[in-house]
Amino acid sequence: MNKLFLGVALVAGTLVFAQEVTSAQISQMPLNKKEPVRFGIKGGGNASQFSEQQLNSKNQKLGFNAGVFVNIPLSQKFALQPEVLYNQIGAKSVILDNEVTTGFTTVRTKQEFTTTLNYISVPVMLQMKPADNFYLEAGPEVSYFLDGKNKGQQTVTTSILDTTTSQTQSNSEDINKDDIKKFNLGLAIGLGYYFTPNLGINARYINSLTHIADNSGAMNEMQKNINTHRVFQLGLNYKF
Repeated sequence: MNKLFLGVALVAGTLVFAQEVTSAQISQMPLNKKEPVRFGIKGGGNASQFSEQQLNSKNQKLGFNAGVFVNIPLSQKFALQPEVLYNQIGAKSVILDNEVTTGFTTVRTKQEFTTTLNYISVPVMLQMKPADNFYLEAGPEVSYFLDGKNKGQQTVTTSILDTTTSQTQSNSEDINKDDIKKFNLGLAIGLGYYFTPNLGINARYINSLTHIADNSGAMNEMQKNINTHRVFQLGLNYKF
C-alpha cells in the first residue's frame, strides 16, 4: 500500500511539474509578434492603355516594371511598403484593320500606333494581411516622366491561294518632353501571396488621377488632352 501511494505521488508530482514548465514556456512566448523590416526586389509585366480608349486587348501596350522596396511592419496585420520602380507604360491603337478579297487574292492592311512612356514611379502601399502569407494593399503612386516614343506601323499581307507574303513599314519619333507632365499622381490597389518567406506574387491596378499631357498651353477645354493612365501589373517579389 505504501508503494502504491508513493507511485501515485510521483505521478502527480510529475504532472504538476510538467504543467508549470508548459505554462512558463507559453508565458515567455511573445504575443502579436511583429515581423522585422525587410528589403526586397520586384519585377513584372505591365498592360496599359489610355482612359479614353475602350477596354480591350487591342489597345493594351505591353511593358515592364522593375525596382526595389522596403516592407515595414506596423503590427501583426498591417505593413507599409514604399517602392521605387522603373515603369514602362503607354497605349496602343489599331487605326485600320481592313481585308479585301478579289478572286483568289486576299489583301489585309493593318495600321497600328503605339505610344511608350517611361517613368520612375514611387508607390507607397498600405498592406493588410487577413491570412498568413496573403495580403491586400492600397495607396498612392507618384511618377516622374523620363522619356517616350511614338511608333507607327503598317503591315500589308497578301494571300494568293496557298501563298502568303507580308510587307511592313514603320516609323518612330521621340516624344517632346515638354508635351508631357513631369509628375503623374495615381491610386493603386492590389493583392499578393508569398509562397515562401522570401518569394511571392503580386497583382496591382493603377488609375492615374492627373492628365498625361501638359495642357498648360490649351486655350480652352476642347483643346485639352484629358487622357490618363490605366495600368495592370503582374509580377514577382523577393524579400531578403
